[in-house]
Amino acid sequence: MGHSNGDSLTEEEEEDPFLAFIDYARAVISPEQDEVEEEASKKNPRESITETSGPGWGWIASRILKTCTAYSSGVTAAILLSDLSQGWHEQNKPGMSKKKPDLIDQLNKSHRRRRLANTVTIDSIYEKNFLSMNSVLEAVVINAGLLPGTNIFMLTLGDFWSSNTIDLYLHRRYYELVETPNGILRKGREVLITGCYLRTAREGCGTPRLLPTEYLVILLDEDEEDDAIFIVAQLCSDTFSSVSLDDFNNGTSYSLYARIESIGPLESELKFSTAHRRQIVLVDADGVRLKFILWGEQVIVANLMSVGSMLGLERPYISSLEESAMEGKDEFCLEYGSATHLYIVPSTLQEETVCVSLSQNQCQGSKLLGSVGVSQVTLPRDAEGSIDFSNYPFRTNITDCRDKTTGISLYGVVTDICCDPNATGVVFSLKIEDTTGAIWARLHFNSYWSLGRLGLGHVVYVSGLSCKSTKENSLEVLWHEKDEKATFINLSCLPAFLTSSCLHKISTLSQISKQRKPAINICRVKLDEIDQCHSINTRLSHSVCGHFIDEDSPLHHGGNLHCSFCRVTFNSNAGSEVVRTFHIMITLADEETTKLYAWCTGQSASAILQISPDEFCDLPEDYQIMYPSSLENEWFLVTLANSGGRSLYQETEATCWEITRALKI
Repeated sequence: MGHSNGDSLTEEEEEDPFLAFIDYARAVISPEQDEVEEEASKKNPRESITETSGPGWGWIASRILKTCTAYSSGVTAAILLSDLSQGWHEQNKPGMSKKKPDLIDQLNKSHRRRRLANTVTIDSIYEKNFLSMNSVLEAVVINAGLLPGTNIFMLTLGDFWSSNTIDLYLHRRYYELVETPNGILRKGREVLITGCYLRTAREGCGTPRLLPTEYLVILLDEDEEDDAIFIVAQLCSDTFSSVSLDDFNNGTSYSLYARIESIGPLESELKFSTAHRRQIVLVDADGVRLKFILWGEQVIVANLMSVGSMLGLERPYISSLEESAMEGKDEFCLEYGSATHLYIVPSTLQEETVCVSLSQNQCQGSKLLGSVGVSQVTLPRDAEGSIDFSNYPFRTNITDCRDKTTGISLYGVVTDICCDPNATGVVFSLKIEDTTGAIWARLHFNSYWSLGRLGLGHVVYVSGLSCKSTKENSLEVLWHEKDEKATFINLSCLPAFLTSSCLHKISTLSQISKQRKPAINICRVKLDEIDQCHSINTRLSHSVCGHFIDEDSPLHHGGNLHCSFCRVTFNSNAGSEVVRTFHIMITLADEETTKLYAWCTGQSASAILQISPDEFCDLPEDYQIMYPSSLENEWFLVTLANSGGRSLYQETEATCWEITRALKI
């Protein structure tokens, strides 16, 4: 990895309006975090440590870019700040002035587990008057009892983030857990709930209530004496090795206790059904593995679990592989039956103190770094021991990447791309560079390249990365499209950037020509030397990736077309995957009369020529020759990418500048 001088690094970073807006947005939506960090720095400037309570740098960047993607016509600072504030408020609502139940405050002192991905707060349910089926409630039982004059049990629930409470009609499968005086589902018990329907106030009830759900998991604490006794006496009575399918069919029930090793889709396809399923791989105390299968609507129960936690199963259904339509070497698997109760001992939130690198203190000009000088940040570790950077408050530079880290977000320039033909599945290797160095990223796609056109010199933002050491002791980052937090956005081709003045500044051609590092360059230009512009060519393009199809591919691929970027071959029935596109070389000029030679294709070429490739090809030959003259004195706002003299196309090596987006003004 390369390094650059600290002074030039600071100068280049301060000139990036996108990075500056992220720092500004964080200060606006979480000003109290800056105050806490500044106070800590005053006490001990050399050892200032911050908890990641405010929004992470990656969260803000992802939210801004998703908003830009949604509003292709452009955004304002007010729109972005409003969306960021609303999103952060919904995710971390502090609660109203109403006092929380004392029970919640007492339990909150020992609350040391990570919040689940789909968790919503009780306050947000009241605010929106809505609850989706896959939402998760991490709740505490405030009260449990019968409705007067009925045999219906009602739980009053609170949570750690809300001042309100809400009532839940308990499903009858859990009545036995509250009917006894010492029932485990009692006041003060923490529970995880999903699959709830909300009965709103206007549907006949004075306040909103939750209708019964079968999907409730009871939390246990091994450090509590009563829970420890329950685990040993009730859940550890059997092991995986003692389970017998024949005995189960003859009426034997089991109670099992095991660690959750993985959660994911089934490895094999269904034989007889197309029902959606999830598998949880469990490992008991003897090291024996067994699969716990969730079917259909049950799959949302997986949202209540996390890898590394201990799962207790009371009376699970035992299913043969043939009955569950599965393949494998095991004789049977576990299922969530009608009498099954689930218990979880969540893994304790492990944390690690990470030192903030000198490069971050130098290159980021926010108040957070500029005046406070935070030197250490506390971050969580997952079950595998990897440090989770999802809520890291600063931008992660490439030199900050380290082994066994996840949740990394990188912002940089693409300097090389190649498809890996020997990999299992669709895998591309991408070299990303920033002002501190370069690193290879391996992109794993579900079925095909899905990022649109991406070229050298394009500026990208990638989140959901994990970093590991290779066999050669070098670092690489991995990106999996299927991951929930995986995001890949090509800023150079983002339409909203051209019209969002809060995220860019307009440069002159002379200014961008002097830049040593490629960046998002937005310029106001006109077409120059129109009389010499006779090279408006049309070519075949692969619509999936936006790259040209080899002109001579039929000669080498049995008469079929071939995309060398995706390594995909098409037959004569390729249909919409093969489209006609422009490939033009033009001279640009700005108000300072500086000139620059550039090329473009796809949408940017159509925007400049103001005609589609098919319409252009339908013009008579004389009209095609004269067509460029009609564009004289037309002004455009363009995004320019600098490939550094390299190109994926042999025909474009004469210029390092590509017009990645254009808008007539």
